[in-house]
Amino acid sequence: MKKKEIFFIAGLLVLAGVMWLGFRLSGQRSHNTIRITVDGKEFGTYSLDKDQVIHIGDTNVCEIKDGKVTMIEATCPDHYCMKQKAIDEHGGSIICLPNKVVIEGEDTADSSESEDSPKIDAVT
Repeated sequence: MKKKEIFFIAGLLVLAGVMWLGFRLSGQRSHNTIRITVDGKEFGTYSLDKDQVIHIGDTNVCEIKDGKVTMIEATCPDHYCMKQKAIDEHGGSIICLPNKVVIEGEDTADSSESEDSPKIDAVT
């Protein structure tokens, strides 16, 4: 290999490392609350700091305990929502499709982005 090729490859590796570190640091947000929606309408927002049991209509029951949220009861036939990973300060979501219930971690920290700025939710 020539000297120019070695510098080019080293530069690409350094650039990739810097970009990886930037994405890693920017992705560490604290989700202090959860937001529950039923059929697309907001049911409520709850703090992860307070242990409580939340009855979501007549269909689901979730529990906040030790800063983690789990679905403990559901009337859906498959109970996949009860098997999903708990939501904690790192975020996540629990979805019950038959009952149209969505529980998701919500970032309550002040953000430098405005409400009008576009949010990217997927990359294809």
